[in-house]
Amino acid sequence: MIDHAEKKAVKKATKTANPAAKKAANKAAAHPGPRADKADGEAAVLAKIEGQGPASELITARIRELRDWRGEKLALVRRLIHEADPAILEEWKWMGTPVWSHDGIVCTGETYKQIVKLTFAKGAFLADPHHLFNAGLTGNARRAIDLRAQDEVDGPSFRELIREAVAFNQDHPPKHRRSSGRGSSGR
Repeated sequence: MIDHAEKKAVKKATKTANPAAKKAANKAAAHPGPRADKADGEAAVLAKIEGQGPASELITARIRELRDWRGEKLALVRRLIHEADPAILEEWKWMGTPVWSHDGIVCTGETYKQIVKLTFAKGAFLADPHHLFNAGLTGNARRAIDLRAQDEVDGPSFRELIREAVAFNQDHPPKHRRSSGRGSSGR
């Protein structure tokens, strides 16, 4: 059964969402899945995260909509991300991709049929002493962690990587882009 708070969260999330996200949020609320109330501790973390705004509510809806190991993995890494950096911002970009940011994008959380992919925007610049990155290893900027159903997540190492990504963003603020208009050219 769906409680009043969940209905309210879905209604709020769908108010600003694109049509596909609205459909996903409504479907997730109607069918929360067999593990929607798995643990009180996890529910408390989700409630705190959901209070952050519509993007957080859409991520919660995505997790519930998956109703399989992918939803469980995404919920786990989401919890670990928030444990590593309670000030992290959740965003919903690119037509339905969860994004975690702090002074720039830290990572995205995409779900596919066989993997949950966590792509770190500046992963190539991060130390990875625990060898968590296992995809995109030849890229100039990004690195990814592909999680499959049977993969275990090393919580302490993952939290360390999140903190390192946040520190990198803080140490390397984005450069201001030039405007495309006709500014002074110095001629």
